[in-house]
Amino acid sequence: MDWYLERTDQLADLRHELVAYLARHAAPGGEAGIDDAELLLSEAVGNALRHTGGPVWVSLTWSSELPALRVYDLGEGFDLMEYVTASSSWEGSEPTAPGAHDWERLMEESGRGLMLIRALASTASARLRSAAGVVVSLTLPVPRAPTTSQDPPRRHAASLPSLHEARPEGGFGKEAFLRALVVEMSRTVEAHHGPDAAEAVIAQVGTDVGGQMEAEFRVATEVVGRMTPDQLGECYVRLKHAIDGQFSVVEATPDRIVLENRRCPFGEAVRHAPALCRMTSSVFGGLAARNHPEGATVLLEERIAVGDPGCRVVVYLGPAPAEVAPYAHRYQPPA
Repeated sequence: MDWYLERTDQLADLRHELVAYLARHAAPGGEAGIDDAELLLSEAVGNALRHTGGPVWVSLTWSSELPALRVYDLGEGFDLMEYVTASSSWEGSEPTAPGAHDWERLMEESGRGLMLIRALASTASARLRSAAGVVVSLTLPVPRAPTTSQDPPRRHAASLPSLHEARPEGGFGKEAFLRALVVEMSRTVEAHHGPDAAEAVIAQVGTDVGGQMEAEFRVATEVVGRMTPDQLGECYVRLKHAIDGQFSVVEATPDRIVLENRRCPFGEAVRHAPALCRMTSSVFGGLAARNHPEGATVLLEERIAVGDPGCRVVVYLGPAPAEVAPYAHRYQPPA
């Protein structure tokens, strides 16, 4: 999530949005750190707005246990620049740079802000930007809720939608997709003798329907063999646009594919059934796992279904980094 601020009166809206985001994704009991996180945000951003000659860019990522906050001052910098160098950092209870004498002087001039940051943030650093200004990086004390991974094998019998239902312009239409969703969910519920876990049901449906989506894409584009990251990204966007999603590829590298979405194919109803997000995870993850020798891992970093303004999905080609794995879904390559 990213924010651009020019005035201190915009800070209240930013705090409200950040607190709501942290509350949606925090682990049970982890909400206790949200007040400290809000205070950290206020001090870091407030200091930058008050003491710089320009606007501030704020970025938050949450791909491991704790969210990482970065505050970029886009002006000429503030007092901190006089005391840190491009390689300087301050962490924990004692600063590594600048020297103790300069640190005491900095604390006297900068007020309580840096003292609170040092006390409340598990890690914190500051460095000069190459052009001008300072970037302050903080780890907020709110643990993310881990997820349970589901990776059922694909069933080939009576798969829906059928390939002849593909539209001339590519992909399956929304009606065919939703019908297939209902049918496959019914089959899966019956196979499981009842919905013992909503995510297990959706994961199974995503795996089955996703296989047909991949088959349609290969027929339409004449792709043979393992797909490249760019081709996987194209396939994801194509199949989501066909069902009225609004996904776009932010990044496609040999290690991962990052996608963002501003419109859910299920509309507002998805907010009443957030387990449907597992459809995206299972379709994307299963497709990637069938095209990578080490399988794939999917992190649903942001979700419209739980109140985020958009979706952000990271598909790791192979295992995810160790710090990401507890919060992602793992998909193994076919036997």
